[in-house]
Amino acid sequence: MIICGYLENVYMIKKIVKLSMLLAVGGAVTVGFTEKEQNDFSAYSTAGLDLFYVAPNFNEIEDNLPETISPKLGKTYLGFKEAIAFKESRGSYDVINQFGYLGKYQFGRGTLALIGIKDVQAFLNTPELQEKAFYANASRNKWILRRDIARFDGRYMNGIKVTESGILAAAHLAGPGSVKKYLRSGGVQGFSDANGTTIRYYMKRFAGYDTSEIEKNQKAKVVL
Repeated sequence: MIICGYLENVYMIKKIVKLSMLLAVGGAVTVGFTEKEQNDFSAYSTAGLDLFYVAPNFNEIEDNLPETISPKLGKTYLGFKEAIAFKESRGSYDVINQFGYLGKYQFGRGTLALIGIKDVQAFLNTPELQEKAFYANASRNKWILRRDIARFDGRYMNGIKVTESGILAAAHLAGPGSVKKYLRSGGVQGFSDANGTTIRYYMKRFAGYDTSEIEKNQKAKVVL
């Protein structure tokens, strides 16, 4: 009787173990199918989406410029250059920043030389000369970027609308060569100045101004 009882217990234990193993395998298979069904991400394809994002840096976030410097100036050429001047120097003619950029529009000495200005002190002391310098530089940049303006004006790049005034403002910041690279690379080849300000930011900030008054001139020079 003892042996029979022992054998019966062993038999019951084996049945319980087998049943447990079957339940475990079945559960794993069920979970596997359930997870497969739950993790079907085919409906979340990124095909065709613009996946290139540019986050503004600290200098761009803290810059709370008004939409226009003066409601009377609006989106005119005068409004355009005054808005750039406010961003560059808060409109001060006699400023020299820590990187050596000069005046109301913060010109570099090399750029001034290209448009015929070599006397830096005279430049700083003569507001009329600075205003003419801005126009001459914009005219030269407009000629250099004429094909890019025709090609990209009205398109969207990195989430912003490209406009002629935005392109010219970016050229004032970074130079026409850097703007060409930015546009022709689809916004991949970026640029930022010593303060961290980017081409994209200038193109966004100064978009939509009427810059038709600026004539294209390859050999633009300042003449008083």
